[in-house]
Amino acid sequence: MQDLQKTIGYRFRDPSLLETALTHTSYANEVFKDGLRSYERLEFLGDSILGFTAADYLGRHFPTLHEGELTKLRADLVCETSLAQTARALGLGDYLRLGKGEEAGGGRQRISIIADVVEAIIAAIYLDGGLEAAQKFIYTHVLVDTSARIKLNTDYKTALQELVQQKKDQVLSYELLGESGPDHDKQFTVSVLLNGKPVGRGTGTSKKRAEQAAARKALEDLFPNAL
Repeated sequence: MQDLQKTIGYRFRDPSLLETALTHTSYANEVFKDGLRSYERLEFLGDSILGFTAADYLGRHFPTLHEGELTKLRADLVCETSLAQTARALGLGDYLRLGKGEEAGGGRQRISIIADVVEAIIAAIYLDGGLEAAQKFIYTHVLVDTSARIKLNTDYKTALQELVQQKKDQVLSYELLGESGPDHDKQFTVSVLLNGKPVGRGTGTSKKRAEQAAARKALEDLFPNAL
């Protein structure tokens, strides 16, 4: 446990909180005969702390993003896959307390388990050292490469252009299909064309945003694995 505390960058006043955060229900039921002594309650709390912290961080650092963009980015940052990557980087699987069946079934590498443990550790740090300590862990180990993800999730035109240009003689263009609404609340509709063929359509409060929306739609249809 001393090595793990060094790795996560936090030393517990009450190490039993960390032990609980690493205890799967299967182990709690086998050893303690009490599933409530697993990490599940901590995970419930940690999920809320993580969601709030991510929303606060994005709102403060990226003031030009709209609500929909912030929501999508937050979901990407705190999703199960992202948390599992954090868990692997910290080597959390090596410290899990698993029941015999879960151990035999490969629980130490199971994405759903190790992702939950990250949230449980966030809650354990919060209960032991307060919100600032928990947020320091989140900033250091979870909210990483945020700027790169911003680019991936918002600059859809560039992403589409780069993917399309992997083949020769491909031409992308954007066509304004129309606009509607009063001057103070205009809505623009744009189509993106690949070699003259429409491949996506989007709307937005400016031509630029409409083009981004159209490019995103094209990415979803033509390169679904890119998003």
